[in-house]
Amino acid sequence: MRLADRRRLLACGMREMRRRLRLRMAPYRVALSAPLSAVPERLIVAPTDLRPVDPFVAHEIFDGRFPLAGRVLETLGDSPFELELPSRAFAERLHGFGWLRHIRAERTEAGCAHARHIVSDWINIHGRRRRGIGWEPNVVATRVIAWLSHSTIVLHAAEAGFYRRFMKSLAYQISYLRKIAASCPDAESRLRVRTALAMASLALPTRVGGINRESLALDRELDRQILADGGHISRNPRAILDVLVDLLPLRQTYINLGYDVPQKLIPAIDRMYPALRFFRHQDGDLALFNGASSTSASELMSVLRYDESAGKPFKALPQMQYHRLAADNTIIIVDTGCPEAISASTGAHAGTLSFEMSSGRHRFIVNSGAPKFASRFYRHLARSTAAHSTLTLGDVSSSRVINSNFTGPVLMPGVSAVDVERWDDKHGNDWLRARHDGYLEQFDYTHEREIALSATGDKIKGCDRLIPREGGEGKPKNSIAFIRFHIHPAITITRRDAESVALRAADGQGWIFAAPGLDLQIDEDVFFADVSGMRPSQQLVLESAVSGLKEIRWMLRRGE
Repeated sequence: MRLADRRRLLACGMREMRRRLRLRMAPYRVALSAPLSAVPERLIVAPTDLRPVDPFVAHEIFDGRFPLAGRVLETLGDSPFELELPSRAFAERLHGFGWLRHIRAERTEAGCAHARHIVSDWINIHGRRRRGIGWEPNVVATRVIAWLSHSTIVLHAAEAGFYRRFMKSLAYQISYLRKIAASCPDAESRLRVRTALAMASLALPTRVGGINRESLALDRELDRQILADGGHISRNPRAILDVLVDLLPLRQTYINLGYDVPQKLIPAIDRMYPALRFFRHQDGDLALFNGASSTSASELMSVLRYDESAGKPFKALPQMQYHRLAADNTIIIVDTGCPEAISASTGAHAGTLSFEMSSGRHRFIVNSGAPKFASRFYRHLARSTAAHSTLTLGDVSSSRVINSNFTGPVLMPGVSAVDVERWDDKHGNDWLRARHDGYLEQFDYTHEREIALSATGDKIKGCDRLIPREGGEGKPKNSIAFIRFHIHPAITITRRDAESVALRAADGQGWIFAAPGLDLQIDEDVFFADVSGMRPSQQLVLESAVSGLKEIRWMLRRGE
């Protein structure tokens, strides 16, 4: 590891140590602060939850089974909070109480009583045990939002004793969030905490000064995280959707109660909608970059139905650093950005210059995506350059994922600069040329990728080059370059000859992929971002010795 990288990692580790110390001291700070003068007597409003509901999940919970995070916990009549939980992701969702929304699908007396019993169990077991996953910032914020949004279910026909315990626990959690708001481990958690606090200031009896204070804090966080082009600082397309799901009900709650909407809230939402549409393929799913995973159509539509912006998606997001080429019903989305600062890179991928391509309602070329509920090994694998549709040199990632006890799995940015050119030729074809320096220090090469989409949307030309450093000879000299094109598992690959294959969707729509003069390989692959979890797929691989290599050309054309 380079000395500069060690220093950056050390500085990031020191910040993380201070953050963990502040987080550990938060319960004591809450205890030493002015005690709650009175438990809130009532809730003023229950904000809307836009996330889709599933009656099946409600029935499972009624029967003592919790299907969360790709696992099922059988309680056999016991409290789920007293059992060993199957995974960390499961524990986060269980303690976050987002599953309460499914009870809306079966809102009966028995269903409300069952939800109330589970909430009571949590208060009894974890309400005073302020440690563990249940008290991590993002989980607490998610739980506060869920309890507020679904209070009409939990408190329906509740006895006075439970009502008071519920309000007392809610008030304590809100106070706890205020103390830890600056100690969140990542940007998305900080924004969710600020959203939860703003929502709580409206839902509970609060003085106008308190409401304004939380509004200003939310404004500052929106300024830090929502870029000028509407993207999120994490560069994760999925983060845009997650933030909108929280912000839209908050905006409506301000309006319904007649309070001034935070100054930055509506402009941020208005910018985020075009950015969300930028990443949307025509099959309804989002592009798989920088930690994005599968997105259900119902989840995306629950947000897009409030989209009041008009017009076609932008050709580029300059701050989030992506480009979009579109003609007829063909879409290409390209990552032309550098990894963010180490502190914001815990979910970032080493996918610079990777691309996804869709035609009609089918995605043909994709990145492998991020597994939602897999082990650390698979999450690490999904972040490598080889899991993206781009070039790797010596099977080394252009940026490195480093695991640290203090910082977690962060991305050390081998890519420090990306140069981009975009133009239309005299035939109306859309050209994009970009190059990055991720392999310059280790191999003495710059990777340049050129992609052109025809005006009619039926032809794609691609070219990858390795440009040697001026005066450099390349190191090591026997390095091999691999260019991978990950094919969506719904697409069938049929070999035509040594240089080309046919890619065909279930409805017969097809494309021909060819690499003249090269041996085109079809290899096994894993698609991490399927709705059902990881599933096998296939990839196309072009391989060439770097020595003497000038360029690798490839093309796609719409087939019969």
